[in-house]
Amino acid sequence: MSLDRRQIILGALSGAMTLGVPARLLAQTDVARVDALIGKMTLEEKAGQMTCLADSFRPYNPPNPEAGIQNEKQLAQEIVKGRVGCLFNGIGVAGGLRAQEMAVKESRLGIPLLLAGDVIHGLKTIFPVPLAEAASFDPALAERTARAMALEATAAGLHLTFAPMVDIARDQRWGRVVEGSGEDLYLGRLYAAARVRGFQGRNLRRDDSLLACPKHFAAYGAVAAGMEYGSVDISEETLRETHLPPFDSAFAAGALTTMAAFSEINGVPATADRTLLTDILRGEMTFRGFVFSDYTADEELIAHGYAEDERDAARLAVLAGVDMSMQSGLYVRHLPDLVKSGAVPMGTIDVAVRRILYVKTAIGLFDNPYRSLDPAAETARIGTSGHRALARESAARSIVLLQNKDAVLPLGADDGEKIALIGPFAEDRDNLYGPWAFYGDKGKGVDIATGMRAAMRDPTRLMIEPGCAIDGPLDGGLARAVEAAKAADVVVLAIGESQDMSGEAQSRTTIEIPLVQQALAEAVAATGKPVIVLLRHGRALALHGAVANAQAILATWFLGSEAGHAIADILFGRVDPSAKLPVSFPWESGQEPFFYDRKSTGRPVVDQRTEYKARYATADNSARFPFGHGLTYTDLVLDKLKLSDAALRWDQAIEVRATLTNKGKRRGTQAVQLYLRDRVASRTRPIRELKRIERVTLNPGDSKVVRFSISRADLSFIGAGNKRIVEPGLFDLWIGDSSIGGLHTQFTLYAGEPAAT
Repeated sequence: MSLDRRQIILGALSGAMTLGVPARLLAQTDVARVDALIGKMTLEEKAGQMTCLADSFRPYNPPNPEAGIQNEKQLAQEIVKGRVGCLFNGIGVAGGLRAQEMAVKESRLGIPLLLAGDVIHGLKTIFPVPLAEAASFDPALAERTARAMALEATAAGLHLTFAPMVDIARDQRWGRVVEGSGEDLYLGRLYAAARVRGFQGRNLRRDDSLLACPKHFAAYGAVAAGMEYGSVDISEETLRETHLPPFDSAFAAGALTTMAAFSEINGVPATADRTLLTDILRGEMTFRGFVFSDYTADEELIAHGYAEDERDAARLAVLAGVDMSMQSGLYVRHLPDLVKSGAVPMGTIDVAVRRILYVKTAIGLFDNPYRSLDPAAETARIGTSGHRALARESAARSIVLLQNKDAVLPLGADDGEKIALIGPFAEDRDNLYGPWAFYGDKGKGVDIATGMRAAMRDPTRLMIEPGCAIDGPLDGGLARAVEAAKAADVVVLAIGESQDMSGEAQSRTTIEIPLVQQALAEAVAATGKPVIVLLRHGRALALHGAVANAQAILATWFLGSEAGHAIADILFGRVDPSAKLPVSFPWESGQEPFFYDRKSTGRPVVDQRTEYKARYATADNSARFPFGHGLTYTDLVLDKLKLSDAALRWDQAIEVRATLTNKGKRRGTQAVQLYLRDRVASRTRPIRELKRIERVTLNPGDSKVVRFSISRADLSFIGAGNKRIVEPGLFDLWIGDSSIGGLHTQFTLYAGEPAAT
């Protein structure tokens, strides 16, 4: 039977999770097989199915911190005893086959293993980090790259990826901003769904379908002060309005697993939060898949001060709703005794095991335990030319043109200008991929110098000087860089973060260019030559001095395998920049957390010279480069904003129209953005909220009418009693090219009886 992702219906049957297709439950033979297995399983074997351990058969990602089983021989013994249900973070068909054969042929019940890994933005072909890809403002592109990742990951022997990360991140000091889609809820929901669709494809039983695991449930992106593994203290309204909806979108797209957050919410660690993992996730959100703990997160309940010991930690986690324990081994060590003592009901264990086995059934593991373990696919589907081409396309479409004074860009690939490529990232290949790309082959990425030379008719026009290291000086480096700048007509300055400055455990108190690189920028700018800054980064940065004042600035993030070619495509105008910022660039690090859809307060800033307003004494409450900002090489103009009606009836919609015209001399693409504001509500509302995006590409002189439809559903928010409500009243509407400015109008929602549902 072929099981389509969109056909999966999850429901309850006799108190347990079931998996079905329209008009019938999952094939009764599958249901019977799972029930029969559960009936035969010992408590230890059930706990084994609920245990996920690092893959010692084919290790790629060294465990951090080191915990649990760390050698193949011991792991093999556990598999044969039926004490393991999932292996993670190893790739390779040969090792996967060895492990799976042990599970299927040597364990008592022959239950196949689920093979998982962290394929966050690529396996061997590395695509832009998720934050960069979100800058494309094109979820369809993310769906395509996720599909390519799935093709490679499943060819390398994986069934599941611990992605996408769908946390809304509003503090750029947090290192894991790089793994998500930025600060905006609407954009985050679009990308959550697109990536799940891309990973899983249309049929979960296909060899190339990769199960998605949206994470971290929930609100991990709200850790206080951007501190990794920190505490989250937020209102119920903020949790429900900002941090839960991206998971809803991911589940609606077909995700069958999720991962609990490391952090606590309002004093209760997520791994032990029954209200979160059972009442909200399974009850209100009707999720019927299974929940992973994060790496040793159940054991860490002890350090939280929430559990007395390992046994208590296992009890709290399983009762909360964590179905599969990752790496700690607590479940297999303690669940059997917890059940025998009556501390954990057998029914709780059986429900968790049934969830896990039904997901294994959904991807066809019982019918074909060796799916995604094909040596021929491993040879044919990894690192293909098509994937490299897609990596180049996605990288170019992720680059944001932040500044372009006097149209210094694009450069001429065929003219006689001498270009000085200066900075520690000019020829660097160690920091192209970004964090969470440990399967990628080092040295196979295209650096900036290589990309630029390939694009230039006369590559000898390119002079290269690093100037300094990423975090320190080079002997004579600054002087050589200055001489190169003086000899050039234009300087391309490649500066920013190393890849180990972003990602897990890389929270930073300042989000600025390292001091030695800032000094390099000042020295080069003092030559008077035009400077084009290429930023390498995994978060929004606070830019200063010569960097902020450069003639042109490009946000180039960590772009992956084809970084150099993609950057050259933009620099020389082969590709017109069309990306937009998914995060706000602040004036100062101290503004964080900063996000565009903030509240006005009772003293909003109208004039920066006015004191006693919601502003800092040393910087205004705005962004240097706002969310949604991004320039092109042409002149795209919006005008003629019209509404079909200034009155929005309760059960109707209004059409919003505006005309986009290309008044420039080049073909260009604009991501047209629609924002709303509820002027008066029973809970104060943000100053703007993104509600629609449409990418429009126009040739010079062409125009297009951009149309959006707005209905009552777009105006809802979490109100009293933590219920989603809509209130009649006046709304502002903007259509523009960023979260500031734009064409403005208003409409009124009139009260009426809700439509029957």
